[in-house]
This record gives sequence, C-alpha cells and structure tokens, in this order.
Amino acid sequence: MSAPLADQLDIVIPTIRNLDFLEEWRPFFQPYHLIIVQDGDPTKKIHVPEGFDYELYNRNDIERILGDKAWAISFKDSACRCFGFMVSKKRYIYTIDDDCFVAKDPSGKPINVLEQHIKNLLTPSTPFFFNTLYDPYREGADFVRGYPFSLREGVPTATSHGLWLNIPDYDAPTQMVKPKERNQRFVDAVMTVPKGSLYPMCGMNLAFDRDLIGAAMYFGLMGEGQPIGRYDDMWAGWCTKVICDHLGVGCKTGLPYVWHSKASNPFVNLRKEYKGIFWQEEIIPFFQNLSLSKTSTNVEECYLELASLVRKGLGHIDPYFSKLADGMVAWIEGWRLLNPPAASA
Repeated sequence: MSAPLADQLDIVIPTIRNLDFLEEWRPFFQPYHLIIVQDGDPTKKIHVPEGFDYELYNRNDIERILGDKAWAISFKDSACRCFGFMVSKKRYIYTIDDDCFVAKDPSGKPINVLEQHIKNLLTPSTPFFFNTLYDPYREGADFVRGYPFSLREGVPTATSHGLWLNIPDYDAPTQMVKPKERNQRFVDAVMTVPKGSLYPMCGMNLAFDRDLIGAAMYFGLMGEGQPIGRYDDMWAGWCTKVICDHLGVGCKTGLPYVWHSKASNPFVNLRKEYKGIFWQEEIIPFFQNLSLSKTSTNVEECYLELASLVRKGLGHIDPYFSKLADGMVAWIEGWRLLNPPAASA
C-alpha cells in the first residue's frame, strides 16, 4: 500500500490508555512516524503495538522540555496533543483520537485517511469565491461557469478537516436529546471554508501544514484546573481560521471519514462545557469582527497579536481569558524554543 509523504508527515495521538486501536490502522499508519502524547499519570505504562516507529512523551517530559512554559500545555485534556505539534520536525501533521477506527466508503472499501488528507493539503483552496461543485481540483470536477478566472489558481491549503461516521461530534445538550443518533451519511465531498466564515474544528481527524499554520495550532488552556473543557479544538479552529484568512491561505473540510466508536458521557461533558456554551455567544462574534494588522505578516506575529486582542476583547467575560492569552504567548515562546527560525526555514 502506498504511503504518500511518509518522510514528511507525523501522526500525533493524545491518549491515556494502551494504543491497541493502532492494530486496525496498521496498514495505513505503520510507514509513518508517530508522536504519542500521554496524558494523566506519567508513571502509567502505555502499551504501543510492535512494529510502529514512535516517540512517547508524558507530563514529565513536557515539564523537562518546556520548563516554565509547560503550564501552557493542558493537563487531563486532549489538548495535550498540541505538544506533539510543537516537537514535530515534519512539515505535515495528522492527528487522531484513540477511539477512532478505519471507516469504509459506500462500496465497502476501507478509507485511507492519510491519502485523502494529503490530497486536500497538496491541492489549492478557494476561499474567495465558492465553487458550487465544491473542490474543483478533485478528479472529475472543475470550476463552474461564472467562476472568475483570476481566482482559479487558488491559494495554499493550511488545514484539512475530516469528518466522522457513527458517533457524531455533538455538544452535551445535543447528546442528551439525541442519545441514539448515529451519522450514517457518507457525503463524497470536500469544500473550502469561505473567507470570513468560522467553523467548529474537531481535532479527532485533522491534518495541517505546520509551515503554513502550525504556530497557531494551539488547543488552548483547557482541562484540569480550568473552568472550561471540550473547547480546545474549537478554540484552535477559530484562531487558525482568522489567521488563514488574514494570510490568504485556505481550510478544507469534508473527506476523509473515520469511524468514531465511543460516545463520551454527556453529563461529564456538560460539566466541562457549560461555561463555554454561554461564552461562545460572545467569543464567536469577537472572532468574526476582529481584524489583524498589516504589520502581522507571519503566523507567529498574527498569533501574538491575536493573544493581545483576546486579552482586551474577551477579558471582561472572565479572568480566564487573560490567563488564556498568557497561555497563547507562552505557547509561541515554547514553539520558538523548539522551532528556531533557522530550523524551520
């Protein structure tokens, strides 16, 4: 089986348990390097099936490597995965949750998620004008009549957001009113999220270009000790999308699918989410209305400016947002520590 970009892509997996789920992924993942970020008790032994090339980090490693900046990496939350984004030396990242398995397309063929994500990342995005046939760069598709020729070259793709069959990615209230709902709808489509539109990014099946957006792919300060959880990936999605819009690169969503096997407890989720459910009604308009300055010309500059805007624009909601802004700054300092300009050029 082909393994596109095997030497240019890392797979990042956050986990608190043995990674037996990798056995099902072996045909697709074994050619790639894995970065496993172990959450929770660092003394617990995590079993990784034989034959995989991997490095494993736990909380002690994060403290050792980042020192006084380690507090910015969330604890007891899947946001710990962003430490893997930071330590990677590859251009591309694919991240997946350990309760996701190989899905099948309508013909019954197993879906090679890496192959599709890489196609998405290596073909342009079209954020400035919507193509009604969705992704015009797919085989058998093209730009429709009336699409401006000046925009048909597209722009580089920074993020490829995949979807899920079986257990949908719902918030706690929706889980409670639809406990038995399952997503069985396979939509054979990829589209670019238009410029100026936000989207709820999910981290369980996600790929991105570290060179284009990696320094902004911070999953926020969530989890233990924080007043909010389960917004880590969405926070990263809002931040990366406004920066992608500012820098003129694109985000795609749609194919590929994974099979999401396990529904988390809606009552536990509600306890983590309930402040976010209120706060998002102010956070989202904040992101919709902000503008970054022309002097911010790269991802790191954009992210530091965004941190300042978060402190000023959201600090009135709760002191947490000032702390989150501090975490954003510490994240960039950690990113620069592990990704100095000469190494990332």
